[in-house]
Amino acid sequence: MCKRKYTHLKIWEAEIVEMKKAGKTKREIADHFGLSKEQVKDLLKRYRRRERKIAAGLNPKPVGRPRKDALPRNKEAEQAYEIARLKMENKLLRDFLQSTGRK
Repeated sequence: MCKRKYTHLKIWEAEIVEMKKAGKTKREIADHFGLSKEQVKDLLKRYRRRERKIAAGLNPKPVGRPRKDALPRNKEAEQAYEIARLKMENKLLRDFLQSTGRK
């Protein structure tokens, strides 16, 4: 396949994720689909981010302008996810400061 400037990767997402789980490199996947390595890297990053949010109980944020009849988002789950993220960040910063000899 030849290299392309833009491709809607959603149609190949499941197959790309399966290839990555099977042990293929990003370069091999990119060559197979005619994509760049960066496109595959970004797709996998977005996929992992979406999976983490689903695992945390959050609905993935829809792209684009919100619909007028859209249901309100789950505020409690969003707050719990944000608190967990901030706790992890604080722990990492404390560990870093201790390892550098500050505090």
